[in-house]
Amino acid sequence: MEYFNYLQQLLYLAIEKKASDVHIIAGHPPIFRINRNLMSLPKDKTLLAEDAAGICFTLTNEAQKEKLLIEKEVDFSYNLEGIGRFRVNIYYQLGTLAAALRAVPSSVRGIDSLGLPMQIYRFTKALQGFVLITGPASHGKSTTLAAIIDEINKTRACNIITIEDPIEYVFKDDKSVISQREMNSDTLSFARALKSTFREDPDVIMVGEMRDPETIATAITAAETGHLVFATLHTNSAAQTINRIVDAFGGEQQNQIRAQLSSSLLGIVSQRLIPAIDGGVVPACEIMFNTPAVANLIRENKIHELSLVIDTSSDMGMISLNRSLAELVRKQLVSVENALNYSSNIKELKKLISQ
Repeated sequence: MEYFNYLQQLLYLAIEKKASDVHIIAGHPPIFRINRNLMSLPKDKTLLAEDAAGICFTLTNEAQKEKLLIEKEVDFSYNLEGIGRFRVNIYYQLGTLAAALRAVPSSVRGIDSLGLPMQIYRFTKALQGFVLITGPASHGKSTTLAAIIDEINKTRACNIITIEDPIEYVFKDDKSVISQREMNSDTLSFARALKSTFREDPDVIMVGEMRDPETIATAITAAETGHLVFATLHTNSAAQTINRIVDAFGGEQQNQIRAQLSSSLLGIVSQRLIPAIDGGVVPACEIMFNTPAVANLIRENKIHELSLVIDTSSDMGMISLNRSLAELVRKQLVSVENALNYSSNIKELKKLISQ
């Protein structure tokens, strides 16, 4: 098999079929994820272990290959001229190489075109503070974050610095100047790169992922000292996000982190991508803004009460996940069945839908 040509054809087909992901695994033909469903390519032969390895090594440069062989997995972005850009993870399974490729659109979609709530625009107008975009893996966090950054880029003259692993969306400077730093090629750690931004005169900082206490603490400090900081976390709700951040620290530090969060946090968006009735996916979002009531609950460690505040603060722009799901059902964008599948309180959602 001539691996480069095969890979080109495979990725071209993925873009053509609007696949979000491509999976290369020995013992299977290539697999696409389309509208959140996995689909094998029936006409393609089952990949042998050497085929999977050949495709994986075609994707990597020498440095990436060396890291893969030593660490047994590697993340990077891959740009195929004339076809598209992909976020790649190569890993070992059962002693053989496998790969997962996430298609990254060539242009950044706007907040409106993604179907995100209008409240998201409030974060693009802020001058300082901490904003978290959260949700499960593969539910559009990076896409939402890119839409927010690009809205700032188009409307404000800012110095924007991003720290990513790997870089997904490549921004084109508009009113802002954007520096994009990628792990391993441009910096050796999120925490180190984030500390370095204090000497790089940023207005806006985007941290692709907060993986350790040092990165979290530095991000919060950056927000406290006059910067607008955006970051992502793999959490399922605003309350879980606060708990995850606080629990990353030892008991003696937790009160300080709660105090810092209560003053620096602007808001949290927790989103899901729900299969749409007409194909594709649409976002359902829980949105929490930091009000005096929210800040007080964070300081006093009454995190379990946040969901009630969100549910009763629609006049302040907050949205509960169930209200977002119910609205999508009312607009006939998603089915009742799919909405219920993504709800953490099915009884409440059924009541909201019937109103």
